[in-house]
Amino acid sequence: MRFIRVMCVAVAALGMAISAGCSAGAPSPTAAAQLKVTASFYPFQYVAEQVGKDLVSVTNLTQPGAEPHDLELSPKQVAELGESDLLVFQKGFQPAVDAAVQTVTPKRTVDTASFLELKPADHEEEHADEHEEDGDEHDHGALDPHTWLDPTNMVTIAEHVRDALTEAMPAAKDTFAANASTLVGELKKLDGDFRTGLTSCTREVFITSHEAFGYLARRYGLEQVGIRGVEPDTEPTAARIAEVQKIAKANQVTTIFFETLVSPAVAQSIAGDLGLTTDVLDPLEGLTDQSRGSDYLEVMRSNLSALRKANGCS
Repeated sequence: MRFIRVMCVAVAALGMAISAGCSAGAPSPTAAAQLKVTASFYPFQYVAEQVGKDLVSVTNLTQPGAEPHDLELSPKQVAELGESDLLVFQKGFQPAVDAAVQTVTPKRTVDTASFLELKPADHEEEHADEHEEDGDEHDHGALDPHTWLDPTNMVTIAEHVRDALTEAMPAAKDTFAANASTLVGELKKLDGDFRTGLTSCTREVFITSHEAFGYLARRYGLEQVGIRGVEPDTEPTAARIAEVQKIAKANQVTTIFFETLVSPAVAQSIAGDLGLTTDVLDPLEGLTDQSRGSDYLEVMRSNLSALRKANGCS
């Protein structure tokens, strides 16, 4: 009988060891269930992370501090894109991503250009004569890609990401819905803060490095004047700089805005010539150590504060 009892204990111990060994080597349910999501640049990364939380692993194709317009993809990145459960991008903004989507096929895509109304770029017609004089083949019918700077557009993007993630992982439908609801609530509060904060301002005109803020300006009743057009790396002509100086004087502008990913030299030069101050207005195309905030909401609130100060808002 004693021998039988010893054998039973030994067998039980062996079973526990085997069970523990299996448990130690097995991935957690969360890790095993993670969806591979690719975002073409920061604002879409932010939405995917907020809606997916720990059920997603998000890769941003644009490295921190890099200018997303100029993105180039390695063959490895293109191949990995084809393995993604979801790609969030905006067709027409980053040619390298558009080309990659033609080469490989992600399992699902959220193309914001397919459901957001892209507006014509501000002042394109005003720039047309300048481009023609310089022999520039610039597309005068260019659309403004900076949709994410209107928080209500981010609400719509969040809803589409929620639906795509739910399609990829139906069992997590309620989780994605709850996460999206939280994000949408924060974005709507941000929209309300902008509407309230920019209602009573001494000036409506603000001057920026490049025309990234057209959607924000339309949403909140302001007028954007860009030193450059929608492409941040296009150098302004002498005629354009003179025009901007004239606009600044006529509208009693106090501040020339520059951004974190583009050289501030031209903005600082114009401000110096006119005796004006400079400040940052961030188009949120990427976060850096110099960003005034750690995420989309914080940087947008910093933008709101900068606009309120520059435009004399009460």
